[in-house]
Amino acid sequence: LSDPSFTVDEDLNVVPIRDVLYTGPVMLIHGVSAHADDMAQVDISGLPMQLPRTLRDILGVGQKQPNRAKRSLLVPPMIVTENQRPPFPRTIGRVISMERSASHIFQLTGPGADRHPKGLFTIDIHTGDVSVSRSLDREAIDSYQLEVSTTDFAGNLQEGPTILVITVIDQNDNRPIFKEPRYTGEVLEGSPTGTTVMRMTAFDADDTGTDNAALRYNIIRQSPDKPSPNMFYIDPESGDIVTVISSKLLDRETLPTTMYELEIVAKDMAGSEVGLTGTATATITITDKNDHSPEFTHPLFEAYVYEGSTGVVVNLTVDDRDDPATGAWRAIFSIISGDPTSSFQIQTNPDDNEGMLSVVKPLDYEATAFHTLLIRVENEEPLVPEVGYSPSSTATVHVTVLDINEGPVFFPDPLIVTMMENIPVGSFVASLNATDPDVLQGQSIRYAVLRDPAGWLNVNPVRGIVNTTASLDRESHYVHDNKYTALFMATDNGNPPATGTGTLIIYLEDYNDNAPYVVPSVARVCEDAHDINVAIVGGRDKDLPPNGAPFKIELGKQLGLDNTWRVTRVNSTHSQIMLLHSLKKANYQLPLLITDSGVPSMSNITEVKVQVCECKKNKMLCSSAPSHHVLSGSSSRGLALLLGTLLITVLCK
Repeated sequence: LSDPSFTVDEDLNVVPIRDVLYTGPVMLIHGVSAHADDMAQVDISGLPMQLPRTLRDILGVGQKQPNRAKRSLLVPPMIVTENQRPPFPRTIGRVISMERSASHIFQLTGPGADRHPKGLFTIDIHTGDVSVSRSLDREAIDSYQLEVSTTDFAGNLQEGPTILVITVIDQNDNRPIFKEPRYTGEVLEGSPTGTTVMRMTAFDADDTGTDNAALRYNIIRQSPDKPSPNMFYIDPESGDIVTVISSKLLDRETLPTTMYELEIVAKDMAGSEVGLTGTATATITITDKNDHSPEFTHPLFEAYVYEGSTGVVVNLTVDDRDDPATGAWRAIFSIISGDPTSSFQIQTNPDDNEGMLSVVKPLDYEATAFHTLLIRVENEEPLVPEVGYSPSSTATVHVTVLDINEGPVFFPDPLIVTMMENIPVGSFVASLNATDPDVLQGQSIRYAVLRDPAGWLNVNPVRGIVNTTASLDRESHYVHDNKYTALFMATDNGNPPATGTGTLIIYLEDYNDNAPYVVPSVARVCEDAHDINVAIVGGRDKDLPPNGAPFKIELGKQLGLDNTWRVTRVNSTHSQIMLLHSLKKANYQLPLLITDSGVPSMSNITEVKVQVCECKKNKMLCSSAPSHHVLSGSSSRGLALLLGTLLITVLCK
């Protein structure tokens, strides 16, 4: 009942539990049975007529009571059920005026009356009956607060305004709706019974204070239904899904599938038969834990590899019952023993989890023809405490090294010797040493020249003795940084023959075999001896110290040269030419004798073209005519031209 002044006894009689002091249709009865769910409106009359008191007496109208304000309008709260069917309007209650006269009329204002949503409620201006004009939706607006007053015909306020509250009573007109159509959850295999997997949540738009929105959850289907159709349980009120199956049976490796689908129903009316329902699907995945150790499929693996080669030699297959592509399944291989030189390496193939045993350092048949490796396999993730690695988690690998005909090896390589240049043809240079790694074959070795850029060397094919076939010249363009490099080949008599190469580096010591020369080949002086009349020249030598500088530069032995020219030393490599008296503007050939410091020393006469020029305002005007004043008969050495007419005292190089 909507009115706490009444109750329903066991015979379904409506019985007042206290005096009723008002009259009007102000109470609703909600009735529910196995086949019906409905509301009824009850009109209430006041105290029986035989009682001496009138309604005014019951309400205390006109009586003076301490600390109580006089009330001229009786506005009881009213209720109306949503989703009512026509006819409309329907009376839902009455407002009573204690001081109303025939000239007073009732007025109803507020949202639902004269404001949006307009016209839902009306009041009879004469009787005060309040009516609803159309069906209401509690989920849109669950209550309305209006104001009731009385006025005269001129609109003058007589009573009120007084608040009228109209409450919309809920009907079960909304089904439960899950927030998502599909839910996903996970539970670790071996979890104890009662482990919470996930929570299902549905929403009902009906009044949460009534059973219309009181939801109860239930599992109506489990797929697959093996090993038990009731592997999971859902709490009817909270929607929590928990495990029912025992931890031993919750074994991912023995279950028919790792994914179970549950169909969940949420029903309102606290799960009663007349409740409305909504459904959703829960998908539960049984996740893996590392409760199975990886095991080799064979206790012994064999591999064959040619000496000197690298790469994968054998694939080690393993079996692991845990979930593929997880750390509980992925294998890690390690070599426990049998590889002191770290010649082998194992990597995991991510596609099939096999171990790929590779040779990373070439093996030598003559050193060791057979290797025995002990291999262990583990998982990326540690095993659960109650599980350990079994003996099948180790395996033995026999690696047989196959012999091949290896080429001879030179030692040392490179072979470095030091020789003096210009030694006689046929001189001994070096003795090559090449050995055959195939010591068990007893093969012979023959030597040959593979690369000799200058053609200076030959080698005895049997003994490996290297001799010169031409003069060794340190100044040759085949020599770099005083080093001459040749390449030799050694070939065995195997079938097929194998070859090896070795390098010979000859450091050449210098011999004074190159005469020095003067640069530049052209020098300039002024025709007036009082002007710039000094030219600087220098010496060059292809030989190394001490077979080069310091140089001695002097005038040629031609008579009369010293009357016109003078040569004086500037430093160890340069000298200056000085004009002693004025000469006519022309080009002259001046022979200069240059001598190096080698033992024995070497000399050379270089003719330098001296241009006697007219000098004006720091400019030198020289003759372009050929040299017609020949001062020496020696021929000139043509090299790069350098300007040598700077007025300086010392030129440092």
